[in-house]
This record gives sequence, structure tokens and C-alpha cells, in this order.
Amino acid sequence: MNGIFLFIGGPEIFVILLIVVMLFGADKIPEIARGLGKGMRQIKDATNDIKREINESAKNQGIDTDFVKDINSEINEVKDNIDDFTGPIKRSR
Repeated sequence: MNGIFLFIGGPEIFVILLIVVMLFGADKIPEIARGLGKGMRQIKDATNDIKREINESAKNQGIDTDFVKDINSEINEVKDNIDDFTGPIKRSR
């Protein structure tokens, strides 16, 4: 990824952090980070609950939910075939 996070480089992150420190002060940053962490955890828990409810209702209705595994196995098989085919052609970097 070469140090790029969401198309933002190192200098841009440094400037953003500097602005955050100037706006909120160094003593408020841990509280802000803690609040963001709790919020992200709540979002993750909520999405997991929604996924679980969808899977449970699909199983109760008799709908097959293993199609993702089938798709992933097919994709991996195609990748392996492509790697076998292009193996001698690839350039060394």
C-alpha cells in the first residue's frame, strides 16, 4: 500500500493530526479516540446482529446461505488456473 491510507499521504495525515491537537488539545484526544472506538464497536455489533438475523431468517425459510462459499471456491479455482497458465510468462520484479 506504500503508506497511502484512503488516498491520503503521510504529510496530509500529519497536518490533520496537528489541526486536531490545536482544536481539541492534547488532553481531550484520548477521550475522543475512546468515544470513536466505542462508536465503531457499536456499529460493528449492530451489523453483526443484522447479519445474524438475516441468516437465521433465511435458514428458517429454507434458503441456502452457503452460496458465498461456492462463489469463493470457484473464484479461487479460476485464480489457480490463471496462475498455472501465466506462471512462466510473468516477469520478475
